[in-house]
Amino acid sequence: MELTTASLTRFMDYQHQWKTYLTSLFEPHSAMAGAPAASMHGPSAPPANMFDTVPGYEGTVAGGGGGYLPPPMPSVPMPVPEQAPNPPVWHIPSISEDRARQAFSTYVSSKCCYSSAPVREGVITNMESFNTYRYRLETFMESRSTEWSQEPYAGQPVDAGVQPAPGPWQIAAQPPAFFQEHKQTIKVPYTSSVKNCHLCLGMGRNPCTTCAGAGNKVCWVCNGSGYRHSDDRCTHCNGRGRENCSSCSGSGSCQCDTCRGKRQLLVFINLNVKWSIEKDDFLAQDSSGLKVEKLEEVSGKELYKDAQYMVYPVRGFPDASVAQASERLVRDHQVKYAQTSRILQQRQTIELIPITKVNYMWKGKPNVYYVYGNEFKVNADDYPATCCCSVM
Repeated sequence: MELTTASLTRFMDYQHQWKTYLTSLFEPHSAMAGAPAASMHGPSAPPANMFDTVPGYEGTVAGGGGGYLPPPMPSVPMPVPEQAPNPPVWHIPSISEDRARQAFSTYVSSKCCYSSAPVREGVITNMESFNTYRYRLETFMESRSTEWSQEPYAGQPVDAGVQPAPGPWQIAAQPPAFFQEHKQTIKVPYTSSVKNCHLCLGMGRNPCTTCAGAGNKVCWVCNGSGYRHSDDRCTHCNGRGRENCSSCSGSGSCQCDTCRGKRQLLVFINLNVKWSIEKDDFLAQDSSGLKVEKLEEVSGKELYKDAQYMVYPVRGFPDASVAQASERLVRDHQVKYAQTSRILQQRQTIELIPITKVNYMWKGKPNVYYVYGNEFKVNADDYPATCCCSVM
């Protein structure tokens, strides 16, 4: 192959760039002295001037972190929520004594240190129903954010500037069924451009981190002396005192991980679409004495369900605290989430959670346990027949 002046010039330019790059990384008194130390592979984050200015995406940064983008105002009037009918008054009667005993027996048998005597010998004196309500509001919404992304350039289409990029909320995305969480990433059209790799400065290779770009390192057998014992030449390094670096095969450099040796990157904007559910619960207070946290573990009988684009607060419910909670949470969701997301559907439910307080006598002393939820879970904090046991 004939060596032309042009090819020689390119070769010399490349060698000069490589030498300058190595000097800037490894010589403490180089022209970069006093600046923050660079890593062995150059700057970790792309420089800001690497990204073009795209109208409508001015706040986009690499790696995301720019926050969710507010949706545009609807071009047509939003549908008015339908006024749901007042929910009926429901009441679930207290469970039977047999059902209470069965739940109590199952609970005690699950405890290794509980005697079953109170279950067999205890006499139920009274059962009280303290049914309570749980109101739940769920908002299913779509959120969008953008970030600059990059990948090694291998001939992919480049379309930046061909025509204006569509806005973040103008790009079509296929949503899942209502109340199913999902994520989707879409490359924004007309934002792809080609840039030199910022990590290797467009060279396709980076200094080897194992040998600091030298291509060799101190022989581990002779510790750099070239000899093993007295005058015995080290056979591992042939007396050189150094051995070729196995990581870079002695070249002093490795393929750039960012551009994978391609020297260039395709830079573009990714649109991240997220469908999520925001949920809030309210438990009406009751006078049973059972801790409210216990009710979070169980389900109840669904009395009321309303799902539409945007729901109205519940009206006329027998428990005024439930109606008040509904009004507050509906308002809070619409104010909080409509600023950064597009609300697609809301759903509100009311459950009646059965609570039965069981009073019983055992060995002449009064005791109490609770049976609650559709699962008939039991709570007996002051069980009268426990023993101290240890696991050997």
